[in-house]
Amino acid sequence: MKKLIDKLHKTRGLEPAEFKELINNRCPELSEYLFAKARAVQTENYGQDVYIRGLIEFTNYCKNDCYYCGIRKSNVKAERYRLTKEQILQCCAMGYELGFRTFVLQGGEDGHYTDERMTDIIRAIKKNHPDCALTISIGEKSYDTYKAFFEAGADRYLLRHETANEEHYGRLHPQQMLLKNRKQCLYDLKKIGYQVGCGFMVGSPFQNTDCLVEDLMFLKELNPHMVGIGPFIPHHDTPFAGEKAGDLELVLFLIGIIRLLLPTVLLPATTALGTIYPEGRELGILAGGNVVMPNLSPKDVRKKYLLYDNKICTGDEAAECRHCLQGRIEKIGYKIAVTRGDHILLKGKTCLTR
Repeated sequence: MKKLIDKLHKTRGLEPAEFKELINNRCPELSEYLFAKARAVQTENYGQDVYIRGLIEFTNYCKNDCYYCGIRKSNVKAERYRLTKEQILQCCAMGYELGFRTFVLQGGEDGHYTDERMTDIIRAIKKNHPDCALTISIGEKSYDTYKAFFEAGADRYLLRHETANEEHYGRLHPQQMLLKNRKQCLYDLKKIGYQVGCGFMVGSPFQNTDCLVEDLMFLKELNPHMVGIGPFIPHHDTPFAGEKAGDLELVLFLIGIIRLLLPTVLLPATTALGTIYPEGRELGILAGGNVVMPNLSPKDVRKKYLLYDNKICTGDEAAECRHCLQGRIEKIGYKIAVTRGDHILLKGKTCLTR
């Protein structure tokens, strides 16, 4: 199996059957071998820097009914909220003082935030913080809408594909949601000029190794700038409430694989990792990750943006999240970088595409 890791390290790719063999035969010794290779590649490209993104969860309204998601339209128990433009700008101002140079506006697919409202918010953030990057993560939109956001100043867009297997996608989402549409959005975003992020859940219901292999092959094809993966965690008010959470060890193994597959990718150690295991985010970094996303949302709305159960840091102030993570990261030999944290191949080029 180590030969397959060496091949992946050298060639940045494996055949589907080889990926499947590698995943199915993982063990602690093989994982450590993989993680050592992944850390070396990570350090070669980004040093010991870990980039922080200030997450602002600005709406938990959503028109979609994804079976795994706690803010799905059919969850009548969800306590809905929307942040105003002024509240969003306050979050950014506070984050800037704490050293954040990337803000992530994340929310459900909420029709209240029209193109006009969103472009106004984007322009205001970029006017106040011209040295910062702005990431948007609000789901599937039209090409023209994505273009309008980009022209207003958005630099990056996160849109997790969740699974690259069409049948599996259909078992996680209502009939009107289609994987081909999700993938087209990702290609549209790349064409427009965004730094693009995709990603998938690990351990979601009905997933098997073949599904994971398809995810890896899709990542190789799309070649995104960012990849966010994390364990599936059930939410008590969804159809998947009784399902088992994803496996920490498998998530970490896949992070290591992705680091070798896409050596310069920006790879978060997600909050979900920290939710299923207290040191999960640290282990994600040691497996090849180099991004963390502390929460800048107002404290009084954090528990309302509950995509899954037992989410960590919902009761913390933003400064608590920031300083706690800094201590954790320094303890394992890495450091928080007070920069935009652009993809290494795009540093200094983001404005040239406008």
